[in-house]
Amino acid sequence: VKVVDFPAWDCLPYDRVSPNGEIVARRLSALTQILEWTAEKRRYPRLVITTVNAAAQRVLPRTALKESSFAAKRGERLDRDRLANFLALNGYMRTETVREPGEYAMRGGIIDIFPPGYAQPFRLDLFGDEIESLRNFDPLSQRT
Repeated sequence: VKVVDFPAWDCLPYDRVSPNGEIVARRLSALTQILEWTAEKRRYPRLVITTVNAAAQRVLPRTALKESSFAAKRGERLDRDRLANFLALNGYMRTETVREPGEYAMRGGIIDIFPPGYAQPFRLDLFGDEIESLRNFDPLSQRT
């Protein structure tokens, strides 16, 4: 059984303080996992752990969530401009070196992305426009 954690916001509605970015990422990750589950051909059990407050709070519509996801696999072709546009539209900051969640870098045939909610960033190694490898790396040493 896969466990999905769906936390509540850490602020009140109409509060002047924005919710913590990590909580936003955890909520989006949970919603994405639930959305993927509904699309599976063979559904495996899921256990959603949440609170009444979290369940009562509004969430994104399914269409908005589907449009705000990007998938890449080893061996596929990657349109760098489309990826850069997607990352910019979804609030990622372009930097020289990726160190914090929400950042990305494009250097030659290497694309580094640090999605919120993940412990480590991802490095896509390209050969031309084909994804040769997709690995995690250490943001401090920049080593895979």
